[in-house]
Amino acid sequence: MLESPLDIDYTLQIWQEGNAYIAHAMPLDVASSGPTADAAGLALDEAVRVFLATATDMGTIEQILEEAGYSCKGGKWVAPAWIGVERHTLSASA
Repeated sequence: MLESPLDIDYTLQIWQEGNAYIAHAMPLDVASSGPTADAAGLALDEAVRVFLATATDMGTIEQILEEAGYSCKGGKWVAPAWIGVERHTLSASA
């Protein structure tokens, strides 16, 4: 597990697929699910915690965070500034 606390921000997206709710952490690209939106969010928090602990144990945490767009400022990892999250619909023909 992490030797020292790592405070990190991420944007959470939740959507429904059938009877399950899917939660996705941007820009870390970690996902989890649950029977409710709240349960999916809590499961995602745990998945992110395990993801970060594993990356720390493997010595790849800095590389992963930098590749995800984070920057280290004053000893704190800062998430990319989101300009917006939009839903688009596109009709495409084959």
